[in-house]
Amino acid sequence: MRTLILLRHGESAWNARNLFTGWADVDLTPWGEQQARRSGELLRAAGLLPAAAHTSVLTRAVRSAALVLEAAGLSQVPVARDWRLNERHYGALQGRDKSDVLGEYGEERFRLWRRSYDVAPPPATDTPHDPAPPPATGTPRDPAPPPATGTPRDPALPRTESLADVTARLLPYWHDHIGPDLRAGRTTLVVAHSNSLRALVAHLDGLGREELLGLNIPTAMPLRYDLDERLAPVVRGGRYLDPRAAAAAAAEVADEGHRSSRSTR
Repeated sequence: MRTLILLRHGESAWNARNLFTGWADVDLTPWGEQQARRSGELLRAAGLLPAAAHTSVLTRAVRSAALVLEAAGLSQVPVARDWRLNERHYGALQGRDKSDVLGEYGEERFRLWRRSYDVAPPPATDTPHDPAPPPATGTPRDPAPPPATGTPRDPALPRTESLADVTARLLPYWHDHIGPDLRAGRTTLVVAHSNSLRALVAHLDGLGREELLGLNIPTAMPLRYDLDERLAPVVRGGRYLDPRAAAAAAAEVADEGHRSSRSTR
């Protein structure tokens, strides 16, 4: 049996403000830091001790992973970082209030942009939130990444992405890096983002497009998958370590856009 733990980062400053974040590199709120530490405590209480960890290169995921491992007493665990685990690029929506976008474009278009498989938001133009391309990898096991060349393995900055685009960049990393850790018997932690984790869950569970529309990943709720020798889930959908809290938090994610911005806790 192989064990995979999926975790969306803790609350970020833009989560708290109800903004589309995407590739914008924002930090955790104090509440997000607490959430990450609580996730580490849940792992320790459940006896889930990762021997390998993977994150995106975005600060909110990197810091969440560090706080989780510290709280679990596992600060020595190597953490691989790669842009292919980044959140989807939300194009022209990045930095915009979700409720404003909902009001401007309506429920159907808003839901397609947030939750469909192959519909991307309008592409970004130059904005203050447009990040520079991150390095192709920042893993301790591959400390000297190749220069960006525009190949699928290198991070040419996207102007917008659908979930299909996220899936196309994520799955090679799953097969080449996360899969080998699991096959070697290492309990493996992946700390990423709403849409990179939706793409991975869709792959693991074989979700159809209609099922994907209803898939919401809450922040800082550890999701355990036990996998067989083919890395297929023993139980479809995995199991949240705190199912009741995860269900409530997922409902809040589904309701984003229908609430206004709020201050951090």
